Amino acid sequence: MKYSKEEVLEFVREEDVKFVRLAFCDVFGALKNIAVMSDELQRAFDFGISFDASSIAGFGDERRSDLFLKPEPDTLTILPWRPEHGRVVRMFCKIERPDGSPFEADTRYLLKKAVADAQKRGCRFYFGSEQEFYLFELDERGKPTKIPYDDAGYMDVYPADKGENVRREICLTLEQMGIHPESSHHEQGPGQNEIDFRFADPLTSADNTTSFQFVAKTIARRNGLCADFSAKPLEKRPGNGFHVNLSLDAPGVPNAFEQTLAGILDKIEDITAFLNPTEDSYKRLGQNQAPRYVSWARENRSQLVRIPAASREFKRLELRSPDPTANPYLTFALLIYAALHGIDVDLAPGEEVDVNMYQAGAETLATFRKLPNDLELAKKIAVESEFVRRHVPESVVDCFCRN
Repeated sequence: MKYSKEEVLEFVREEDVKFVRLAFCDVFGALKNIAVMSDELQRAFDFGISFDASSIAGFGDERRSDLFLKPEPDTLTILPWRPEHGRVVRMFCKIERPDGSPFEADTRYLLKKAVADAQKRGCRFYFGSEQEFYLFELDERGKPTKIPYDDAGYMDVYPADKGENVRREICLTLEQMGIHPESSHHEQGPGQNEIDFRFADPLTSADNTTSFQFVAKTIARRNGLCADFSAKPLEKRPGNGFHVNLSLDAPGVPNAFEQTLAGILDKIEDITAFLNPTEDSYKRLGQNQAPRYVSWARENRSQLVRIPAASREFKRLELRSPDPTANPYLTFALLIYAALHGIDVDLAPGEEVDVNMYQAGAETLATFRKLPNDLELAKKIAVESEFVRRHVPESVVDCFCRN
């Protein structure tokens, strides 16, 4: 349900809400919040709640460190694991400068801007996320270990799959928050799990992806475990992927789907530093169904982009290179702009590559472009990219690529 400001204030009064968490993300997508008492909510709506931006990654230094959080009422959700009496709710916030202008390094704002730019061209994009994570045991001091919670494999069931009840609790908690997972299962690695979400508009999908990681980590801890979303938690085991499903509605744009595919393939090297922002991200690529080469095909899971088998209304492309350390707001914004690039210049995606890229010989692989081999090369490409300069604020590029 989408709430107005007045409805939120009424809900807070009538439902015994005592704390309101004003949530936002740093440039890397890490969730942050300030908790205010419920009687401060009117002030938050009218004037914003100030915070020290110099202490947030990518938000600048001490020279202009005052920023303000203004809650967005249509993102209201209850945190179900908190007490029913003296409830706690959460809202995502706009980040503004003291003069009321949007803060340029707010990646949620960047995604809003990308959505608006697409709509001006008659394009509406939709995203669905698939994220993998490991469940690890905690040591006697409550610190995370690298000991997997189970030794199960792909889509195994209980008792081999010990994470079944944890996934169930995560999904039910998300449902109570108005977020509806599509499916969940055990993945290939020991203790590795996956939860998938149906498509939604870009902002809702990014909010849901952020909320999912928050809920998964919270529920795991309540069960004496750690949910690890890093790209390559175990050296000799599968890494964690963030498969991005993208579809679009562009009735006035002939060949928009093919142009979208072509635009993403054309700009993928430019944006890889943002989709795979850690050194371990590059240890994952090229292994266990994580792509290394720039190619596409229908259904084929060895490709960078695959077109899953689906009926016409669910036609989509699946980008398989990102990992869960990526900021979903920035990821979706860059993919929208890459798609618009493909549409604007009428790109064609090239021939479908119907081969298994993990079994292809060196001679075959040499004919394909490769994703960057490491983070340093990905950063270099991003810094030199005119496409990145046009769509990503310099302060965000600095944070990812220079600092």
